[in-house]
Amino acid sequence: MMESNEKHLISLYVSNKPGVLIRIALVFAKRGYNIDSLVVSPADNPHFSRMIITASGDPATLEQILKQLNKLIDVVHAQDNTAGDSIQRELALIKVKCTLEQRTELFQYAHVFGAKPLDMGESSVSFQITDESSRINAFHKLLEKFEILETVRTGKVLILKNDAVSS
Repeated sequence: MMESNEKHLISLYVSNKPGVLIRIALVFAKRGYNIDSLVVSPADNPHFSRMIITASGDPATLEQILKQLNKLIDVVHAQDNTAGDSIQRELALIKVKCTLEQRTELFQYAHVFGAKPLDMGESSVSFQITDESSRINAFHKLLEKFEILETVRTGKVLILKNDAVSS
């Protein structure tokens, strides 16, 4: 049984081959760890990819998962970046129902949070916001006073700060 349900941010540098993702997901599943979000992107070298996994569970289990991940042949490096010195961002697309009378207030909120309007219909507006998850959550909370019709989020991406480089 899990001791806690803490969120962890795990970065991986892996071979860009079929089947790698399923082997990584199985390591989490076998330990009862939930994957909340998963972002995969190409690395500078086309033979490799970067994965950022946001997962929930206890730290002791995560330590075992990281050891197992680092033993996988296609995993070059896996590490927990939860407490690391990194820049983290997430993208969200949010569609909000609004009347013409509500648009000024809605656009003021968007301006404060740096959200960009992407589409506008007679009764709805869609926004894009890229920021830290906590700011996206705060913007989303403000929009709840209107009717949120749809929300799509990418999950976190990260890059290490300063001179640090992940392998």
